[in-house]
Amino acid sequence: MTKQFKILYRMVIILLAGAAAMLLGAFILWAIGADVTKTYSVIILEPLKNRIQIGEVIIRAIPLTVIALGISVAYRSGIINIGAEGQMAMGILAATAVALALPGLPKAVLLPLALTAGALGGAAWGFIPGLLKAKLHVSELLSTVMLNYIAAQFYTFCLRGPMLDPAEITMGSGTPQSMRLTRAVWLDRLVPGTRIHTGVYIALFLAFVVWLLLWRTSWGYRMRAAGAGERAARYGGIGVAGCLVAAMMISGAFAGLAGAVEVAGVHRRAIEGITGGYGFSGIVVALFGGLHPAGIVPASFFFGLLIVGADMTQRMAGVPANMVLVLQGVIILVIVATRMVLANPYLADRVWRRYRALFRHNMEE
Repeated sequence: MTKQFKILYRMVIILLAGAAAMLLGAFILWAIGADVTKTYSVIILEPLKNRIQIGEVIIRAIPLTVIALGISVAYRSGIINIGAEGQMAMGILAATAVALALPGLPKAVLLPLALTAGALGGAAWGFIPGLLKAKLHVSELLSTVMLNYIAAQFYTFCLRGPMLDPAEITMGSGTPQSMRLTRAVWLDRLVPGTRIHTGVYIALFLAFVVWLLLWRTSWGYRMRAAGAGERAARYGGIGVAGCLVAAMMISGAFAGLAGAVEVAGVHRRAIEGITGGYGFSGIVVALFGGLHPAGIVPASFFFGLLIVGADMTQRMAGVPANMVLVLQGVIILVIVATRMVLANPYLADRVWRRYRALFRHNMEE
């Protein structure tokens, strides 16, 4: 089997998978009576028609990129993190608490401190399922889901209690949100007239860091080895338990940092619903991007496009905005099926034999 055939085989499978996802999505849209062509046109083209809408796509891609990078670290280390939603919420609380407690600090000190607090908050929340998995063999699927609920309730309690904006109490509205953060903790806008902020640089820098960590360091090699085969890794002297805990802490730190960046760059105060499902969408982005930074960055932009486009379909095509969740589900199914196909060496060998036989037959003619 030649290298050229392997590349061609992967490309054909991926293209077929993309076509299958489009067809499945089209069938679902047709089933609910939507105009398939118009819906796809709105989702894919409308968000790219002006600078403001492109900016909205990018600011949604930023937290998706950061969270997906963390999930890829965990996944390649042999542990699945579906608790990014809760870890992001804890990061938001930690960053907001620091910003509110130390408003007099200069920006050069307060902003890095708040972002670090966000990362530490997420890392602490990720440490719990990592330790449970490594020491007690508790399924991370169960523990992370349960911790998501705990984090959501604790987040709501803080916004309705200790962190509630005093102005909301004075006016009697009681809207669950924190005070507006001081300008010293705001991320600067990059493009006038849009909400694109310097979190873009943070996301791209973290993509480089993850690539460097996993593929250019011995520690990253040990983490990937632990994920590829636990028994073989143990036999090779790799501390699998330590890798699992470290991977979940890194993944949680990335989710927490994504929350801190979202607060500092977009909302500038903690509010309800700020996580916006990014923790769950980040899983899809990580898988869609092949668990590699080079794939995660464009995949994040694509899913940011889906999110913004889905909001537009409700106004322009009469399609419910939550259809994007259905499309994400279709994409997940297609990704899983594609990975199974690509991981099947027997199928690849059969296709190679057919390909070689066909090539020889054409040459003889």
